[in-house]
Amino acid sequence: MTQQIMPHFEIEATGPQRFSTAAFKGQKYVLYFYPRDDTPGCTVEGTDFRDKHQQFLDAGFMVFGISRDTVKSHEKFKTKMGFTFDLLADPDETVCAIFGVMKNKNMYGKQVRGIERSTFIMGGNNEVLKEWRGVKVPGHVDEVLAAVQKL
Repeated sequence: MTQQIMPHFEIEATGPQRFSTAAFKGQKYVLYFYPRDDTPGCTVEGTDFRDKHQQFLDAGFMVFGISRDTVKSHEKFKTKMGFTFDLLADPDETVCAIFGVMKNKNMYGKQVRGIERSTFIMGGNNEVLKEWRGVKVPGHVDEVLAAVQKL
């Protein structure tokens, strides 16, 4: 199977800073897409990544969360939950489109368009090493950690 190389992108991040794939050339990282700041599933997923963050770093992988929320919202969420990694803001859905994570979902009987919870392990040349789509939160971070520890 050929690895998919993703196009370069640059977006705002907590810090305050900008995240640029060019700046991370040669660096491996985990990019997890989540629907919304400070919601139950997204909070559990974020705290799971936070609690295992050092293990990801020890395996040579940085971690970044990304959603359509603003940097201001991300800063509040990051501070509230004590996240030790940065969150990337994609309110115009540019990066969501690159990774194909926007989906129509059923929420309380209504069709809504939103982020399909997805995680990507990225290699040093911006290639996708492994991906998960339609993620269920329980046990997911452990599965991702096991995968990076094998790479």
